Amino acid sequence: MLEGKAVVRETDMTEAMQSHVMELAYKALDLHEVSDCQSIANYIKQKVDEAYGPAWNCVVGKEFGSCITHLTGSFIFFHVEMMEFLIFKDGKDFHETKDQAIGMEFHTKKPIQ
Repeated sequence: MLEGKAVVRETDMTEAMQSHVMELAYKALDLHEVSDCQSIANYIKQKVDEAYGPAWNCVVGKEFGSCITHLTGSFIFFHVEMMEFLIFKDGKDFHETKDQAIGMEFHTKKPIQ
């Protein structure tokens, strides 16, 4: 396990959700080898899906690029020592029509680079 404190680089989550997601990251690091980024990401994604509904994504690694779209209030990018965590909810609501989703995209999604 990495022993460092999580440092948030960017987020639009509530503080309670941030704390929960970072605790999941620590738990994942306890359960898996630090080099097993896929298992760490899978664990976090499953737990966040259970807690907050489906369509969450989790990227874990020491170095990666990203360009994403996410729902407002569902994005966090933090690191623990050299390991980075990008967690966000997909910008789709599978219960909406295509026209509703397009209208929602302009108002609630935020592209990240």
